[in-house]
Amino acid sequence: MTSVLYDVPGPRAIARNRILAVITILVVLAAIGFVVYRMLVTGQFTEQKWYVFTFSNVWVGIGKALGNTLAAFALAAVLSLVLGFVLAIGRLSDHAWVRIPVTVITELFRAVPVLVFMMLLYYGLPVIGVKMEPYWAVVLALMVYNGSVLAEVLRAGVESLPRGQKEAGYAIGLRKSGVMRLILFPQAIRAMLPVIVAQLVVTMKDTALGFIITYPELLYYAKQLTSQQGRPILQSAIVIGGIYILMCLILSGIARWVEIRTRHSPKVRGMVADPGPDPRVHEGGTNTELIAMQRGAGKFDGTSTGG
Repeated sequence: MTSVLYDVPGPRAIARNRILAVITILVVLAAIGFVVYRMLVTGQFTEQKWYVFTFSNVWVGIGKALGNTLAAFALAAVLSLVLGFVLAIGRLSDHAWVRIPVTVITELFRAVPVLVFMMLLYYGLPVIGVKMEPYWAVVLALMVYNGSVLAEVLRAGVESLPRGQKEAGYAIGLRKSGVMRLILFPQAIRAMLPVIVAQLVVTMKDTALGFIITYPELLYYAKQLTSQQGRPILQSAIVIGGIYILMCLILSGIARWVEIRTRHSPKVRGMVADPGPDPRVHEGGTNTELIAMQRGAGKFDGTSTGG
């Protein structure tokens, strides 16, 4: 028995997959158990190691560091999306004098690591007489790198759409700006939403690189905690790492909620569903105009320019 994409596993394959799954689970549990055992043996669960977290001032400091992390992430995420749209539009331009320079800039931004950007902004600019605060060095570095990545994501989303989408927009008299704004970009964003969210999660985690340039975010504060009584190195990593995991889960949950709301939107259903032949299109014409209208260009008024 076969399916469209792959052969349905038989009894032997099912049994083999189950055995492999059980072995994998046992290996993972064994690794976790070994780590917990070593932490017990080395006294990582003793009261002395967790004593620093019994002070309210420590949690106030964690709250301030969390606020700094979210402040850098929020602005960097917005600026990255804006830069991504600008670069994507430039990459999709029909004019070579626009497309080629934007392509070079995008590839350059993607090639340089975020940490290098931060160090250039914070340590390099003062050499030429320009001083930048750690906050802006973190935000601008995250914006430049993640914006260039998002630009490629959006460009790939637009180019993955059927060519008829763009042609239908031109057929009803839209300019390229209208085609991009009303037809192509809305569909590309929905198609690439998981990738966009994944890149925003990367942006959030990369704020931790700011501790190298003394930006007081979560990792910077965790480093300060490791010098306290009992040297709670693993304990600080567990607490701060748990906060990062929680933030990423919240961001993924918000993205999932937006995706579900968008999927159940009447406008989206009208854009995704093919309405089929329409009796209002006269003989010799095409149905692409009606489809394009339903994809956000406007309402079909019953007239057609013909084929």
